[in-house]
Amino acid sequence: MKNNNNLIDLIKSNYSKFSKGQKQIAQFIIDHYDKAAFMTAAKIGETVDVSESTVVRFASSLGYSGFPELQKALQVLIKNKLTTVQRIGLDDDIINDKDKLHRKIIKNEMNNMRNLFESIDTEALDKATDLIMNADKVYILGLRTSSTLSNYLGFYLDVILDNVKVLNNSGVNSLYEEIIRIKETDVLIVISYPRYSKITIEATQFIKEHKTKIVAITDTEASPVYNIADVSLLAKSNIVSFIDSLVVPLGMINSLIINISLQEKDDIVEYYNRLEQLWDNHSIYQNN
Repeated sequence: MKNNNNLIDLIKSNYSKFSKGQKQIAQFIIDHYDKAAFMTAAKIGETVDVSESTVVRFASSLGYSGFPELQKALQVLIKNKLTTVQRIGLDDDIINDKDKLHRKIIKNEMNNMRNLFESIDTEALDKATDLIMNADKVYILGLRTSSTLSNYLGFYLDVILDNVKVLNNSGVNSLYEEIIRIKETDVLIVISYPRYSKITIEATQFIKEHKTKIVAITDTEASPVYNIADVSLLAKSNIVSFIDSLVVPLGMINSLIINISLQEKDDIVEYYNRLEQLWDNHSIYQNN
């Protein structure tokens, strides 16, 4: 029965089969799925006046192993649907308690980093590294919030490699003018996080049609670039109010940079020795 993309339709189509308590849960999720995705089973039960066990049974009736799995499905469903205004509303219950809000944000980041620590796919990391190291040219694409990540990755890869280009973020036309030259022997690193940029997805599909290898850095298997890529590096990142959290994606990007640098260690040391001398000669940094 499970289908993240049609979860609300699934609940509606099975509404008549639910018990009285389950119907209350179903209606609450249909009306407030943006909030339900971040509430515990106990909190939903309290909100609609049913027991926590009824909420758990409701999840099971939809084919999920438990409420946490249903909650994850809801979060995947809404990630690309929530507007900025709706994101702000997620914190309405604690907005007047600044200390609680900030601790919630930091705890959320810690949980995400713990998830990356426990689930990082080192084989995928090695495969991505091989594709990048063997490419004639490395293109990096990340638009809107992800442009921060693409520029960061591009800055460090440019130190290690001499064939890196961060794709222009100034408009659709200029982007396609840049990617039209991509060849089969090149590689594209695409960075895509909710709300997923339509231009990023379409440009990635265009590049895939030219048989270029693609490395994706994204959040989940439900990401639109996941199935397009030859290898995907997953760094899940939950919503933090109205902003997009970059903490976990940066952790994954740092792992990729280090993985690549280990293969070019001698060249990097020589490069930085020359840079240090240059910086010193031109007083780039303050010295005590």
